Amino acid sequence: MTPPVFDVQAFEAEIRPLLTVGKGREAEALIRPLIAGGAGPVAVWALLAQALRVQGRVQEARPIQEMLVGALPGHVSTRFDLSETLLLLGEFERGWREYSHRYGLAHTTRIERKVQRPRWDGRAIPGRTLLIHDEQGYGDTFQFMRMVRWAKARSQATVVLEINHETAALAERMGGFDALTVRGQIPPPFDLHCEMMSLPHAMGLTLEDLPGSPMPYLSASPERRTVWRDRLSPYPGLKVAFLWAGRPTHFNDANRSMTLEQLQPLAQDGVTFFSIQKGPTEQQALTPPPGMTVVSLSPQIADFEDTAAILCEVDLLISIDSSPVHLAGALGLPAWVLLPLLPDWRWLQHRTDSPWYPSVRLFRQRSWGRWDQVVDDVASALAVEARAHRDGLQQERAPISPNAEQPVKVRRLG
Repeated sequence: MTPPVFDVQAFEAEIRPLLTVGKGREAEALIRPLIAGGAGPVAVWALLAQALRVQGRVQEARPIQEMLVGALPGHVSTRFDLSETLLLLGEFERGWREYSHRYGLAHTTRIERKVQRPRWDGRAIPGRTLLIHDEQGYGDTFQFMRMVRWAKARSQATVVLEINHETAALAERMGGFDALTVRGQIPPPFDLHCEMMSLPHAMGLTLEDLPGSPMPYLSASPERRTVWRDRLSPYPGLKVAFLWAGRPTHFNDANRSMTLEQLQPLAQDGVTFFSIQKGPTEQQALTPPPGMTVVSLSPQIADFEDTAAILCEVDLLISIDSSPVHLAGALGLPAWVLLPLLPDWRWLQHRTDSPWYPSVRLFRQRSWGRWDQVVDDVASALAVEARAHRDGLQQERAPISPNAEQPVKVRRLG
């Protein structure tokens, strides 16, 4: 009798819901018998790699992903999955190369900039004009803006930075380029281009290059800081800005976001929390957990200029992985980040610090979905900070102006 044909699609439909909710061990137990002889459908091996990643066993997933790329070199999503593993492991050289396959994915093709000019490959191009343009989320932009100055020095070119309207003022103060244009405008003529997140590949960025100079590389508007200083000064104690949820449409939002109720253990005497949460969950701040003093700033935050000023006028940011975390890090301000067991690649593994941002401290899940353990860790650290603040031991933070001795003049296009 002919054995029944294995239905790969049906098996995937059975396994993927388990992976979505972090049941990697249960998924692995179902997958292993199918490949016990060392062979099996490629799709099943891909599921095994993901099941291992979900359990935090990223190093074990890597050789499986390498094998899949070798078997399917033209399969873009497989190469992109490998890139995220390599970058998460800190293996930047090949990681950046594989990351270039991101534009072949279904959910990223819409953001690819169709440019009829060569992509810059890191070589010197004196006398020519290089367009550097942002491409993805605000956090990505804040993280990689530091490289614009480095690209100008390496390329010896005239650099035009094209950036989204929401971050243009911060970029203008940063400098390190010759002209600024806002996305949606027609840029001036240019000879080559490079996406901001392709700069690491073009320039061969390594962990040892981080965080780079200058640090910090962004600064807040002095006028906005004055406004927010006046608004926040009446509140006593340790001032903590915080947010608990990301953009709901983000593909990994269920893994990275929380509810305000889950942060209740952070409540303690001498700490005032300022919600900078935006979006559908910001209303949670109006009914905070018992014992938690929360002031909602969300309705008054018009843009990232306000967010940057607020971060400068509080003592600390506590947040899930979000764009304000990257903004705080780029401003050189203290931020504590609550991370899932399988974090975004930029936070690496098994570290409490970030090579990208010296002022950022990382608090990690030890098992899938266990935010309670992370919140308890943060609460203990916050109690130390609050005690130091009460005792007058916390040093007053002085604003740092990046590259203050050599202000950069840029012209705004449009």
